[in-house]
Amino acid sequence: MAKFTSDGLVHPRDIRCNSSTQEYNLGAKAVTPDGRAFRYCLVGGTSLVAGKLYDGPATVTNHTNMAVVSGAAGSNEIVVTLGGTAATINQYAGGVIVINDKTGQGFTYSVKSHPAQTTTTGNLTVTLDEEEKVVTALDTTSQATLIANQYNGIIIHADTETGVPVGVAVTQVTNAKYGWIQTRGPVSCLCNATTGIGLGAAASDTTGSGGYEIWDGILSPIGYAVTAGVATEYNVIFLTID
Repeated sequence: MAKFTSDGLVHPRDIRCNSSTQEYNLGAKAVTPDGRAFRYCLVGGTSLVAGKLYDGPATVTNHTNMAVVSGAAGSNEIVVTLGGTAATINQYAGGVIVINDKTGQGFTYSVKSHPAQTTTTGNLTVTLDEEEKVVTALDTTSQATLIANQYNGIIIHADTETGVPVGVAVTQVTNAKYGWIQTRGPVSCLCNATTGIGLGAAASDTTGSGGYEIWDGILSPIGYAVTAGVATEYNVIFLTID
C-alpha cells in the first residue's frame, strides 16, 4: 500500500473514493488545496452516510490496565495478560500499546502485529514496529493498555460513546471498504439541536445517529458552528478534530 511521508495533497474528487483495496496506511492524512484535512479509514459497522459524525472503534475495557508479563529494555516485544476478552489476530496492528501504570509508565509504543488469543485471560505477545524498542524495562507491577488504530473500523457516533469522534463522512463508503473522512475545515454535518454561529460544536450526547450539538462539557468538542444550526438539518461546522 502507498504511504504518505508527510501530509498528502489530494484533489477534492479523490476524497470520494469507495474501495475494496487498501491504498494507504490507515490514518494517513491528506489535505485538499483549500486546506480541508482528511484521514484514510476502514469502515466498520454500517456504510458511511455523508454529513454524519463517526467514532473510532470501541475501546475494549478488558484490554485496558492489563498486567504485564514481560518487556525487556531494548526488546520489540511486550507480553500482557488479557483481562477477560479474547483478541483477534492483529486487532491492534497499527495502533498503540500504552504503559499506563507503575514501572515504565508514560510510554506509548506503536504496534506492528500480534497473534490471536482465544483464551480470554491468556497471555498475548505484542510485537512493536521495527523501529520501536522498549525504553524502560517492564516488570510484573507494570500495567498496559491496547488501543486500536482509530481509523480501523470507524462506527457512527452514538449518544453514549464507545470510542472517540474521528471525523465527518463526505461521501458514502460501503461497510468494510476504504475511503476518506473529513477531520478539519468546513463540512456539512447533521445538527441535533439549535445552534448559533461561532458556538462550540460537540458530539451529541442526547441524540445518536451521527449528529452534533452545542458543546455542553459532556462529550468531545469537534469544532464550531459556521452557520446557525437547525435540528435535523445538515448545517455547516468547522471541524477541528485534526
